Amino acid sequence: MKKITFILFALFLITVSNKTFSQTTGPESGSLLIIGGAANDNIFIPIFKDLAGRDNAEIVIIPTARDDQSISEDPDYSKLISRFKKYNFKKITVLHTRNQQEANNPEFVKALNTATGVWFQGGRQWRLADSYLNTLAHLELFGILHRKGVIAGTSAGATIQGSYLARGDTKLNTIMMGDHEEGLSFIKNIAIDQHLLARNRQFDLFEILDSKPELLGIGLDENTGIIVTGNEFEVVGEHYIAIFDGTRWSKERNSTIQLKTGQQQFYFLKAGSKYNMKQRKIIK
Repeated sequence: MKKITFILFALFLITVSNKTFSQTTGPESGSLLIIGGAANDNIFIPIFKDLAGRDNAEIVIIPTARDDQSISEDPDYSKLISRFKKYNFKKITVLHTRNQQEANNPEFVKALNTATGVWFQGGRQWRLADSYLNTLAHLELFGILHRKGVIAGTSAGATIQGSYLARGDTKLNTIMMGDHEEGLSFIKNIAIDQHLLARNRQFDLFEILDSKPELLGIGLDENTGIIVTGNEFEVVGEHYIAIFDGTRWSKERNSTIQLKTGQQQFYFLKAGSKYNMKQRKIIK
């Protein structure tokens, strides 16, 4: 057990301390389910269950991105748990804290030691960073991926999975580069936005990318997401995602054009489309 913990800790240090990378890379094992908000349970929870081990799934739900009032309305998490019980999950734990000291407590993170899947609820992503960034809980989340499990999240639970924390300001969610800029880095060298078309946000990522052009930008519309395995992902859901990778891709022309410096353009992908983040190109 100590040897496994040491290996995970070494992987964790490499992941969170490397600030000089220029390539966008996903997890070496396991998978991510990243959803742009307003997620239809009938679409995404079955995907989550399948990736988490189906009938053997052991899941942890993290509602920490929500505000205190919202969480207090379901004090024993019975409504939250019942949402997943409808899909016949047998082992469900809810994990929540506002205290990094507690997030460093081995007893608190015990459920993560054997979990095969984690689901981050929506809300404000900076709350997740405040509670879990660079803690034992953060380490154990990487452990789930190391065991080939899945980490899923919608809205704030999507953005937190990237390395750069878009809309991480504690004052307003319209501030793109705020007082929190570091995500949990399950994907490196990326900024992830959500509610893209539903809230007319498709140009907002340029505020980040103009300052940090090395980042890959991905914008996810509501009820739309990506399944990430390794350095590749597939689009799932009902609408579109936007890719901000410094190129303009045309399906009808079957061509990709490299943009000039300062050109602010993106392109859309729909369900079934696949993309290689490291190579920054569509998989045909």
